Amino acid sequence: MAHASPLILVLVAGFGLAFALGTLAVRLRLSPIAGYLLAGIAIGPFTPGFVADSHLTLDLAEIGVILLMFGVGLQFSPKELLAVRAIALPGALLQVLLSTAIGTGVAWMLGWPPLGGGLVIGIALSISSTIVTMRTLQERRIVDSERGHILAGWLVVQDIVTVLALVLLPALAPLLSTTPTMQTVSFAAVLLSLAFTLAKLAAFGALMWLVGRRIIPAVLHYVAHTGSRELFRLAVLSLALGVAFAASEIFGVSLALGAFIAGMILSESPLSQQAAAESLPLRDAFAVLFFVSVGMLFDPSTLVHAPFTLIATVLAVLLAISVSVFLLIRVLGGSAGTALFAAAALAQIGEFSFILMDLGLGLKLVPPDARNVVLGTSIVTILLNPALLAGVGYLLRRNEPAPSARDARAEALMPTALRDHAVVVGYGRVGSLVADELAKSGMPVLVIEEIRDVVKLRGDVSMEFLAGNAADERVLGAAGLKDARLLFVAIPQAFDAGQIVEQARAINPGLRIVARAHFDAETEHLMQHGADAVIMGEREIARAMLDFALLHGQKEFAGRAFTPTAPMRRPHGQPSGTADQN
Repeated sequence: MAHASPLILVLVAGFGLAFALGTLAVRLRLSPIAGYLLAGIAIGPFTPGFVADSHLTLDLAEIGVILLMFGVGLQFSPKELLAVRAIALPGALLQVLLSTAIGTGVAWMLGWPPLGGGLVIGIALSISSTIVTMRTLQERRIVDSERGHILAGWLVVQDIVTVLALVLLPALAPLLSTTPTMQTVSFAAVLLSLAFTLAKLAAFGALMWLVGRRIIPAVLHYVAHTGSRELFRLAVLSLALGVAFAASEIFGVSLALGAFIAGMILSESPLSQQAAAESLPLRDAFAVLFFVSVGMLFDPSTLVHAPFTLIATVLAVLLAISVSVFLLIRVLGGSAGTALFAAAALAQIGEFSFILMDLGLGLKLVPPDARNVVLGTSIVTILLNPALLAGVGYLLRRNEPAPSARDARAEALMPTALRDHAVVVGYGRVGSLVADELAKSGMPVLVIEEIRDVVKLRGDVSMEFLAGNAADERVLGAAGLKDARLLFVAIPQAFDAGQIVEQARAINPGLRIVARAHFDAETEHLMQHGADAVIMGEREIARAMLDFALLHGQKEFAGRAFTPTAPMRRPHGQPSGTADQN
């Protein structure tokens, strides 16, 4: 154990405990995030037993933040983000100002330094966690919706405000500090720092727009033509991490914002869907380490030594962010449902609050106990966030029955008029072949595709396209499964496919469902959820190769009786699958 690498220890302890406690949390009907945070507390320096390297854990957590924001950016186009600027830009700026004022007032009432300390604490209590909010949108499959676009734009503005605060606080520290200092504040230097920061932000945006939108897709297209999936995955990771690092080191942009812009630039490429799929496994794994790292920073004794202080700051976050977000979105023209959901989703603080508090501590603007309270506030608000969202969801289901009160995406899901048709989920390499052949045969076809750009690029009038995630019950309802003849689930993700198959079977028990798989375990999973037939691609390749050999009379097969393996139709007693995941 003494000779083990700190990196290995962090990964084993972090992932192992996060898995165990996350599973326990799910069993107790809690969010798995609760388990991840407790795992961090367990291996942190403030609890007995093994202590992981907190600095290394934070560095690994940054990878999760980068990949998460890169993946989110892949689901946006610049036009979609600009479409919500009328709400997101003024709304986020005013929300940060209002929340900062409330947070500063709370800091003053709690006896912390009223000027510099109160300002730093106020800003820290006003910036929502990007990774928590984006995970919320992804779990509810509403990233590509009006609500998702507004929240993404809101977070981008908050990120920019944080960058400006990190630049200006050191310059203003002598003025804000309550301790005597010989330093003087040059307002010309402050204005110069502000102008320089804004110029760097503009330069990064211009560089990505003019150069990045040509170079990044071109690199991925070149690698894709090599036919190497391994190289393509490496290219995606290199671009995501490289652009985020360059944005941070050269232009002073946060890693999260740099990765988001890189993904958004790539979103206009036809390869964006494949890029998202390749980064997904690592993204989810390292995102878990973010929550573990938050738990490691928290001193549980704060719950005993300063419980009322913690309660006050938690209430300040919940009320300041929630109320200001709700009122501002309503004033700026957003619907009540969108305002209520955004208010709940943003009512937590996270990674940028820690960075601000560390900077304030280094500049001697905030006391050490304030940092512990802010960390505790982050953990409590992150734990409360799923309950808030569940409560908001219940209110919306009860009080938002009219279609006019729903978001734009829900309104756009008009039920299909097709009858006795085939539904194809996914228009990738497999789904496009299936849908095209069905259309040529004269059968009515409806394709469900999550990536809107694929739908726009296709423009085929011989079949009907529905943009959305097929795991969403509203999308399946609009696809007319009750009157459909066939359902082809052509996406490669077995977990999502299982959800789709299960919901489809409940909607239409007589529907014929065909799905695809790579492994026997996936085949069994899909069959148990209601698929009539599951086709394993590798097995079909083997059949075609053997059929070709038999057809051309190879001597090796002369006189031998050989029957190629049939497609999987039963969940048990099957031979092993291959490891190729194309």
